[in-house]
Amino acid sequence: MSCLFCRIVAGEEPAHVVLEREDVVGFLDVRPVFPGHVLLVSRRHVDTLTDLPDDLVVPVFGAAREVAGAVRTALGAQGSFVAMNNVVSQSVPHLHVHVVPRTKGDGLRGFFWPRVRYAEGEAEECATRLRAVLDPRTPSAAARGS
Repeated sequence: MSCLFCRIVAGEEPAHVVLEREDVVGFLDVRPVFPGHVLLVSRRHVDTLTDLPDDLVVPVFGAAREVAGAVRTALGAQGSFVAMNNVVSQSVPHLHVHVVPRTKGDGLRGFFWPRVRYAEGEAEECATRLRAVLDPRTPSAAARGS
């Protein structure tokens, strides 16, 4: 399997998974704009938004709505930036929705995304907090590869 996101979905690649639904998986971006930056992908490989079959529109965008609420509750964000690239600037050719926690004055300007690295233990802390809001039944030990 050559697609990185398909390998994450299959559990073959480590990731800080925060959401697992029948059709969608959410995990932390390894190079987040801000801590808690989640990528949502369909379990089925789809390259771009225009390739997204009708039966996945509601699951994918419903998950985006759910995670946008969770970053506020779990991480204290004031809001979120939700975005998707199609082909241009799409670093992995598998449809993915970015949900980035936002706070007023956080420095994000337009589409300039200054990337950062997680401090030691910070990714797992963000993932645990998001999992607790997205699915309180999921124990924090459910992080695959963490």
